[in-house]
Amino acid sequence: MASVPSLASSVHQRVADALASALPEAGAADPLLRRSDRADFQANGILALAKKAKANPRELASTVVGGLDKGGVIEEIEVSGPGFLNITVSDRAIVETLAARAADDRLGVPVNPDAGTTVIDYAQPNVAKEMHVGHLRSAVIGAAMVEILEFTGEQVVRRHHIGDWGTQFGMLIQYLIEHPHELDHKAAEPAAGDAGTAEAAGEEAMSNLNRLYKASRALFDADEEFKTRARARVVDLQAGDEQTLALWQRFVDESKIYFYSVFDKLDMDIRDADIVGESGYNHMLAETCRLLEESGVAVRSNGALCVFFDEYKGPDGQPTPLIVQKSDGGFGYAATDLSAIRDRVGSLKASTLLYVVDARQSLHFKMVFETARRAGWLQEGTKAVQLAFGTVLGADGKPFKTREGETVRLVDLLDEAVDRATAVVREKAEKAGLTEPEIVENGRHVGIGAVKYADLSTSAARDYKFDLDQMVSLNGDTSVYLQYAYARIRSIQRRLADVAPKAHPELPLAPAERAMGLHLDGFGELIADAAAEYAPHKLAAYLYQLASHLTAFYDQCPVMKADTPEQQENRLFLIDLTARTLGKGMGLLGIRTPEKL
Repeated sequence: MASVPSLASSVHQRVADALASALPEAGAADPLLRRSDRADFQANGILALAKKAKANPRELASTVVGGLDKGGVIEEIEVSGPGFLNITVSDRAIVETLAARAADDRLGVPVNPDAGTTVIDYAQPNVAKEMHVGHLRSAVIGAAMVEILEFTGEQVVRRHHIGDWGTQFGMLIQYLIEHPHELDHKAAEPAAGDAGTAEAAGEEAMSNLNRLYKASRALFDADEEFKTRARARVVDLQAGDEQTLALWQRFVDESKIYFYSVFDKLDMDIRDADIVGESGYNHMLAETCRLLEESGVAVRSNGALCVFFDEYKGPDGQPTPLIVQKSDGGFGYAATDLSAIRDRVGSLKASTLLYVVDARQSLHFKMVFETARRAGWLQEGTKAVQLAFGTVLGADGKPFKTREGETVRLVDLLDEAVDRATAVVREKAEKAGLTEPEIVENGRHVGIGAVKYADLSTSAARDYKFDLDQMVSLNGDTSVYLQYAYARIRSIQRRLADVAPKAHPELPLAPAERAMGLHLDGFGELIADAAAEYAPHKLAAYLYQLASHLTAFYDQCPVMKADTPEQQENRLFLIDLTARTLGKGMGLLGIRTPEKL
């Protein structure tokens, strides 16, 4: 089905046409339409146009009103103040537009005709290391942006740039050669489909890796001969020695078992084919450096290959370079990131490169992107963007740590969220008619949803406080509030199962119905904004406002005790569309909406 124009876009076009007719010399004029508390919409653009044309703004506004085609959409329009237009749309137009949205599986949200290909780099854990709270935001924000962009029609290629290369692997591999059974799985494999299979396998994998890392580090620090052998093993790894690479692959595979168990707990789909870590670009590094040096983009400085920028200087006032290759011949992160850009633009045909990476790496990426532009690897029509995110803080506003001052393990944080949420669900289980398996399942969805929503409802660039008590609250701006709003609609629908929702454009709307209807109509434009600005927090804010409108609707517009059958059908229609919009929006954020809570 074709996309459904919003009432805002219809009103905008009508006012713009009337403006062009009243002031043809202004050309295509923007009426600057926005939502208003004085009417449904207010047009503010006449003031600036009148000033430019040296005309009286109120007279110009009156001329616009006189030439306006209301077309059954605009119910009332008045000139206010020095030339504002206060515009009220008709109840019929609201219901008819919503009915058109309801008839479409996409809720009338258009597919962007100019969509391109976005390669999004997110969820980047390190091989042989535990995932901690610092890994949360990249995964959650990145996964939401994948869903939002794909929904708008963008071709999205996922990339997980895991840390799977470096000097530490010499130590680990050498230790494994000398202690070959350290990565053996001791427990019997659970039967396929058993609950907790992925989690148990992940915990065992991480236990093996932790044990091996601690033992190899202790030996490395205490035994000079082992240290020498470990350093020689790094050379073997970089040279592609077959035995060394095979053992390195064991570390990667063991780590993936663990990664997948954590991402499964996060209710997140991470696919093996999308994991292209640092090692995936090894074969390109020497060529990347050669191309940069031959083109003059990079120069040798004290033996290192560097790119200099006039605008980036250190504390001593000297330019801060991007080091692509170290003086000892080793390659820096910049070489890998620049090689990844070459691959993503050249092989994957990306029109946009989106990096969901900690804000503390902003300078690095500014220099990498500028270097790629100078080298011609990022040309006009291809953009690179860092979706930078802030830090997760504890409830005290300080960096989130354990009581012992250690970084919080991500699995522990998620388990605690699920435990807290399950307790909240259990309190209302009897009233909702939930079975024990439903309590457990809903507790998981509510807990993980609470963690994701707390992250996504905050602008990515800002730090945010991780406060589980607030996250699982039934009140306020939380995912639990939204999930309960959805479940409440489904409860009403079950109780009125013999009544079909039906739009009745001929019925007058109560203020709460109008407010909710107009908000529902803005879903498509909101999605477009969230996609264009890489701002999932805008979608979260929209959904919270929708749930708030629903609360006001319940207070003023009873569904079970509607005045007439037609009114009940119309109100069922409104809440059904609200449930579908909540469900779609929450799904785009990666949050499930249980049918009963």
